[in-house]
Amino acid sequence: MRFISETSSGGVREQLFTLGEIPGVLWTPEGAAAATRPLVLMGHGGGQHKKAPDVLGRARRFVTACGFAVVAVDIPAHGDRPKVEEYDRIVAENQARVAAGEDLAPLIADFQALVARQTVLEWRAVLDAVQRLGHVGAGPVGYWGVSLGCGLGVPFVAAEPRVRAAVLGLGGAQASAEAATRITVPVEFLVQWDDERVPRAHSLALFDAFASAEKTMHVNPGGHGEIPAFELESTLRFFARHLG
Repeated sequence: MRFISETSSGGVREQLFTLGEIPGVLWTPEGAAAATRPLVLMGHGGGQHKKAPDVLGRARRFVTACGFAVVAVDIPAHGDRPKVEEYDRIVAENQARVAAGEDLAPLIADFQALVARQTVLEWRAVLDAVQRLGHVGAGPVGYWGVSLGCGLGVPFVAAEPRVRAAVLGLGGAQASAEAATRITVPVEFLVQWDDERVPRAHSLALFDAFASAEKTMHVNPGGHGEIPAFELESTLRFFARHLG
């Protein structure tokens, strides 16, 4: 793990790093001494990157309000990572298939399942590296991700025993139902009732598939990218309750 820059502002220390070919960013409380603290891994949405405005704003709130550490990385073919010829080909083919009348949801599901084969391994490696840092330590871990961050996050949470709680949403069951049956940690699940990308029935089926004894669905009106800002406060309370 190699740190390439560091800045601090508003009580938050931001460190850009690379782990092999993976570019990432770590946010921690400014001036934090060596200590073990909760860590949240945040998965960004499709077409976004590790410092997209919503990711950055949410991460800073987790740090300042709860004292958490937060880490985000660019998924393959996003942000500072090189384009992947295979992914570009699949996206172009999917666009043509949708234009010809095919359903978008299963195409998204197949693509997310393909990418998750790589990201699950990468995110586990990132957690290993970050938890070895003195100002983070091997504390409890949470996961936050919606849309693509949900499609990739469900198999990650299912595979990673360090994750104690997850906020997921804007995702459907077609890619993730089998992995969801292996998730038993508390889940807060966000659904946009008028989501134009994920059919409502698919979201409800994914929520039903989670094996968690504690799972809560938050449903709001609006389209795919219109999660209300007040859901952030619920997320903070959820992680504070389960990560400490």
